[in-house]
Amino acid sequence: MINRFLKGLLVALALPTMLHAQPYPNKPVKIIVGFGPGSGTDIIARIVADEMQKALKQPFVVDNKPGATAAIAAEAVAKAPADGYTLFITSNSSHSVNPHLYKTLRYDPMKDFTPIGRIADFPFLLAVDPKLPISTPQDLVAYARANRGKASYAYGNTPGQIAGAALNTLMKLEMTAVPYKSSPQAIVDVASGLEVFLVVDFASSQSFVKAGRLRAIAVTTSTRSTLAPDLPTLGETLGLEGYDLRAWTGMFAPADLPKDITERLSVELAKIMSRPDIRERLNGGGMEPTPSTAEQFARFLTEQYAVWGRKIKDAGIQPE
Repeated sequence: MINRFLKGLLVALALPTMLHAQPYPNKPVKIIVGFGPGSGTDIIARIVADEMQKALKQPFVVDNKPGATAAIAAEAVAKAPADGYTLFITSNSSHSVNPHLYKTLRYDPMKDFTPIGRIADFPFLLAVDPKLPISTPQDLVAYARANRGKASYAYGNTPGQIAGAALNTLMKLEMTAVPYKSSPQAIVDVASGLEVFLVVDFASSQSFVKAGRLRAIAVTTSTRSTLAPDLPTLGETLGLEGYDLRAWTGMFAPADLPKDITERLSVELAKIMSRPDIRERLNGGGMEPTPSTAEQFARFLTEQYAVWGRKIKDAGIQPE
């Protein structure tokens, strides 16, 4: 009887250690996304979730928390346990841009997260309501100036906000910026004629462009994109030399994620993003994969923080 009691006691004492020693992951993993379904970040998050699920043999479930240019989602992740079961797939909006747009943030983009790896870049395009007499960036400038103070443009994320503001400021268009929670609704309203234009990623706008509901007239990168080689740059058309904008996406966890879990996720993510079939799939959706290590991603984040700070200042946007 005593031996049986002692054996049971030893098992009970060892149980927490045994549970902790179970290999990661041993239950479903939640991936929080700061933008709505159909946005570029959401599209890439669902691809990553599907592939991670296959690789790690546990469900990876996407949880959309749109609003405040991903600040709501970022705050939720920053407060979550650092156990690997809450991850964050986000863009430069939450980590490179918001710190320069808001005087107060309820999270610290550098201290409150563990970088896991880069995922993909999103080239952006300038798109207009196809019912308007606008086929080129020069046409857009002429239309805005003819309707000075009356026309408006949409944005559904911070890259779109900054690119639109820079165009508005540099070309003296005097258009009104209209914010949206996420790109899909901004796209719908431009296609419906409520706004004149938006700067948006290829991924979330592609179906509208192909269907003729949006007219793409330029790319916002400094050189033409391999994803749409026929579209000119704003440097070519409007003489805006140095105008270069694209968004990045990456995976994070809350701060102080154990190193073994960070490494496991980082290695698997890089494997996925390096596969030729995934590259082909992403290119077809308007995205360019950018696999990295966790350390490379951390260095990249420091660089991007400074880069986007300069872009925001040049666009004339004041922190709120």
